Amino acid sequence: MKALYCQQSSPGEEMTFVFQERENLPPTRDNDVKVQVRACALSWIDTKLLSEIKLEKELLPVGREISGVVLEVGRKVTFFQPDDEVVGILPLDSEESGLCEVVLVHEHYLVRKPEKVCWVEAAGTVRDGVRAYTALHYLSQVSPGKTVLVMDGASPFGTIAIQLAQHRGAKVISTAYCLEDKQYLERLRPPIEGIRQPLVARVIDVSNGKIDVAESCLEETGGLGVDIVLDAGVKLYSAEDESTSKSQLLPHKHDIITLLGVGGHWITTEKNLQLDPPDSHSLFLKGATVSFLNDEIWNLSNIQQGKYLSILEDVMEKLSSGIFRPQLDEPIPLYEAKVSMEIVQKNQARKRQVIQF
Repeated sequence: MKALYCQQSSPGEEMTFVFQERENLPPTRDNDVKVQVRACALSWIDTKLLSEIKLEKELLPVGREISGVVLEVGRKVTFFQPDDEVVGILPLDSEESGLCEVVLVHEHYLVRKPEKVCWVEAAGTVRDGVRAYTALHYLSQVSPGKTVLVMDGASPFGTIAIQLAQHRGAKVISTAYCLEDKQYLERLRPPIEGIRQPLVARVIDVSNGKIDVAESCLEETGGLGVDIVLDAGVKLYSAEDESTSKSQLLPHKHDIITLLGVGGHWITTEKNLQLDPPDSHSLFLKGATVSFLNDEIWNLSNIQQGKYLSILEDVMEKLSSGIFRPQLDEPIPLYEAKVSMEIVQKNQARKRQVIQF
């Protein structure tokens, strides 16, 4: 059996992805489930995080979001039996590559896949679903009547976050980085027949750099500001210090603080965010909070296991009922996994890449 791994000879160097022949799997332990993988989604590998929590290895397994069929269960497994269809995310410290025909997973990282949901959709939605729940339920409390700003709403994560916020009764505003993204967001509709109202109340096209996001949000909310901001990165420095064209389109941290309403929540994906004393003072005056979105937290402490499994189950239920409609690319065969993973690692994929077995 072959499995995909990544190599990085030294920090900062480009990663190389290699297929390695695997020896036979070890015997199934008491709480392990042996799964025949049917689909595996590709996600960016955060080598810095792995290094910081001492999980760096010469060969890192690739592919963690899997769906498949249970082949065998350990002696103490109570949740599953052979032939069950399952979906889950392999933990950060897993030795298993999801891009392998058969993997061993602890039962506490898996939930049942609904019959109506196909393998590719299950694997392709599970991580974005967990991130959306973490941001909108645990780091902020989305509820009817709230206004949510989702930056880069046409991304795979942004799409699921918009659908979850709208389902919870919130008014959604989103930014688009190009005309294609703007048209996609304007076409989004709820899954209920007969309702033609768009999911996104306002799409702010920031592609030409001339539209002020803060001004647009304040105008849309009658000057009150938004209750929840979910960013896709922020501009930390002045324009001349920013190199890439993508970072030019990101909002400045001052813009986000300006558009936040009283008691608002800013959920950021910017791990190196720096707030100066005037920024903190503005947030204090608004009684606003800043939270960091790191969806890996669920598996870093066993105390969160029950909540985590209920999130996974809820994500699958919403996928089954049509509330979640993921932004997926066409399924990719296993022999193209190396090339696809290189694209994902360079952040060049606009849709979720899923390998189908």
